[in-house]
Amino acid sequence: MTITILAAVARNGVIGVAGDLPWKISEDLKRVKRLTTGHVLVMGRRTYESIGRPLPGRSTVVVTRHPAWSAEGVHVAASVPDALRLAASLDDEIFVFGGADIYAQTLDLAHRLELTEVQDAPEGDTYFPAVDWSQWREVTRERHDGFDFVTYERDTTPRASAPAT
Repeated sequence: MTITILAAVARNGVIGVAGDLPWKISEDLKRVKRLTTGHVLVMGRRTYESIGRPLPGRSTVVVTRHPAWSAEGVHVAASVPDALRLAASLDDEIFVFGGADIYAQTLDLAHRLELTEVQDAPEGDTYFPAVDWSQWREVTRERHDGFDFVTYERDTTPRASAPAT
């Protein structure tokens, strides 16, 4: 199973404002479709509601604390661990699609980050969690006007430890 976090992140860490994205980048939407079609998306309820429907060609697992919540065409999980177990039973490629709390809960579990690094610093009310970049290595960067598509993989290179005293 591979867990990939997929997000568009501004230079100041903003990922959302008032339940929406603070930008419109059509190339990013095309990239999301290309990367995720045929796989599973895991997202929080508010992220799902901001989209308003399951995305075609993908399975969707929504994490919610509201046991009565449901939506046609999606799977529902009460926690991130439950969502990941359910997602893994559907496909071996899982894409974490937001929001901030779901990203924070899966960051230590992720194998890859697929980020659209937006070179703007808009105002917002939702932020990507802090990343310990020493645990990640950049694999690819595709530059565009105003944003870059960047793939990071978890760095599994053994580190030299300090000598015992």
